[in-house]
Amino acid sequence: MKKILVAYFSATQSTKKLATTLASVTDADIYEIKPEIPYTKKDLNWMDTNSRSSIEMKNKTYRPSIIGKVDTMDTYDTIFIGFPIWWYVAPTIINTFLEQYNLNGKTIIPFATSGGSGMGNTNKELKDSCKGAILLEGKVFKSNTREEALKKWIEQNKIGA
Repeated sequence: MKKILVAYFSATQSTKKLATTLASVTDADIYEIKPEIPYTKKDLNWMDTNSRSSIEMKNKTYRPSIIGKVDTMDTYDTIFIGFPIWWYVAPTIINTFLEQYNLNGKTIIPFATSGGSGMGNTNKELKDSCKGAILLEGKVFKSNTREEALKKWIEQNKIGA
């Protein structure tokens, strides 16, 4: 039986709500990716070119420090990785998280929340951080997506099969 992890970063708690529902639907373990320095509302102001998030997202090599690590990562076959969409991609903190582990043979499935944009270049930006893994196309959801919609997405895409 495949073991599943739902790992997520949630700057405003929207992605947390979705991740919790997804973990319930998939009977997965759940792990919150926490930045060493939490993001403030000012840090997240995408309209301010000098905000922390704007500066981080301009530099594709930037890797924000995170707190903690999944000690049992080698036991998971499938990892759903959740985040808010920032500038049409995953925040670079997701790269920080993925690059900590040997992902050989694992299946990585992105899922995201967004105020209006799609997945954009997410997989292109995450590919190098998922060496040896199968990186599936992800999907953007509303934070209050119901279990039925998540089940349908999983079944339609044969995720975890």
